Amino acid sequence: MPFKISFKEEDCIGCGACVAVCDENWELKGSKAKPKKTKIKEKGCNPDAAETCPMGCIKVEEE
Repeated sequence: MPFKISFKEEDCIGCGACVAVCDENWELKGSKAKPKKTKIKEKGCNPDAAETCPMGCIKVEEE
């Protein structure tokens, strides 16, 4: 089942928590985090990234 990642870049504080727990799909670009992919086949570690984000910027949802 495919999933999509919603990310509110404007709320990101660039703490890197998502990258620390899920570097397979998250990276820091400048002072903000960014997902490498927003459409994924499996959740992988992305729910962990969403849970660790102190600003609640990340959501992983079924498509």
